[in-house]
Amino acid sequence: MSTKRYILLALMLVLGLILVACGGTPDPTPAATPAPAAPSDDTAAPPPPPAAATEFLRIWADDTRAPILVQLGDAFEAEYGVALVVEQVADIRDQFVIAAPAGEGPDILIGAHDWIGQLAASGLLAPIDLGPKDADFLDVAKTAFTIDGNLYGMPYAIENLAFFRNTDLAPDAPATWDEVVQVGNDLRDAGITTYGFALTGTTYDAFPLQTSFGGYIFGRDAAGNYNPADLGVDSPGMIAAGEWLVERIDEGFMPDSTDWDTAHVLFETGETPFLMAGPWALDRISGSGVPFAISKFPGNGQPFLGVQGFMINALSPRTLLAQAFLTEFVATTDVMTQLQEAGNRPSAYSPVFDAITDANLLAFGEAGENAIPMPAIPEMGAVWGSWDDAFTLIINGSSTPEGALANAGAQIRELIGGKYDGMVNVPGSWQAAAGCPGDWQPDCEVTFLTDNGDGTFSGTFEIPAGDYEGKVAWDGSWARNYGVGGALDGPNYEFTMEADGEITFTYDSSTNLLTIETN
Repeated sequence: MSTKRYILLALMLVLGLILVACGGTPDPTPAATPAPAAPSDDTAAPPPPPAAATEFLRIWADDTRAPILVQLGDAFEAEYGVALVVEQVADIRDQFVIAAPAGEGPDILIGAHDWIGQLAASGLLAPIDLGPKDADFLDVAKTAFTIDGNLYGMPYAIENLAFFRNTDLAPDAPATWDEVVQVGNDLRDAGITTYGFALTGTTYDAFPLQTSFGGYIFGRDAAGNYNPADLGVDSPGMIAAGEWLVERIDEGFMPDSTDWDTAHVLFETGETPFLMAGPWALDRISGSGVPFAISKFPGNGQPFLGVQGFMINALSPRTLLAQAFLTEFVATTDVMTQLQEAGNRPSAYSPVFDAITDANLLAFGEAGENAIPMPAIPEMGAVWGSWDDAFTLIINGSSTPEGALANAGAQIRELIGGKYDGMVNVPGSWQAAAGCPGDWQPDCEVTFLTDNGDGTFSGTFEIPAGDYEGKVAWDGSWARNYGVGGALDGPNYEFTMEADGEITFTYDSSTNLLTIETN
């Protein structure tokens, strides 16, 4: 069998198409990639290489990147005498955690930089030395993949939010939030728009505004690592951002809704001149026909930075070969250009980044020049729920900024300190009805399940009729959560109460499966 035919045969769907948990997942849950349940017999493991192959390098990729990597097989085998196996795998991170310790994982996997906190701490990632190619990568992208001075990924793409404006309504990019307010209110006073601005969320989506006022989530230690002891959720900058939002909502400058779709519709129909959005919204906004331009954030606001890259399995016997493949065959202008075009994200490879001519990609790159890498530390999972709750209360007028954020800070510090270690909950849209202060609260003690002593946890609650969603969460935070099929970071369970009555949740910690009995 020819090498080319072998490589093409090895490129196959292992676990199905990738699911992306976005939009429909409630705001308190950070954007998550759902993991599958235990694979069925016919998809339990990647296919072995052909019998004729004496050595091979295995890569796990998605359906966007895999076809690009397959093309490198002939040249790589000609150089090293090693076949290249590229497999399309769904939910790469979650499958990797299971497969790698068993010796069944890939040599190289593709994923996001915020995976490295979990994977490196588990000893599953090998440090990467880019050698002479080191200077060819954006510093901010390398920083995102670095922990304790060790680089755990070769970056290839970056993504971040940017500031959109309707160029018919706002021809010039505002430099400050005062300018945003002035332009927006002038348009409102003239009856041209309904609002001057709209938010698409309270946490990730609002972060560039919050940082404009000095807000932050975690500070850094002397070594440059995120410091979980330096929590900034209740910092003066965050409080100032909250106070600004209260003033703007009170004067009618912006709505008190942070619904993602609603904000986009307002922008796409000319009802508001400004929006903060990511590259994933480009197709939608372009398709709406609204004239737009993209720029940096007013007030030097800093968005979160997400970085995609290649990581090496520390348990692989071919770590040096994997590194050679990445630095010699992937870290090239041709391949990095293909990856940029396929993903519609600015490249993390300087020769390609510096040659970008697409106006939108250039603008996103410029907006991300001062971006803050998403914290890859486990403690970030304790932040999302309370952070969201605080700004939700601020925006709907239920609490003062100082009070809401002080409470959020206290809750997060308790979670990081381990107050709820070992506790199991089913946070979801049903919790408020059961007596919690709000929905999607993994730390609500009212809905904690009881440990039955046999590896199962259960609880029965009274709630009214209705349609609900939920998922399992450990330790009072989102750091470890399970959705449908026992999937880590998986999709929400959906259930219906046909009438007012009792609902019983039973969670099996050996399978991470949740059983829901209604009425």
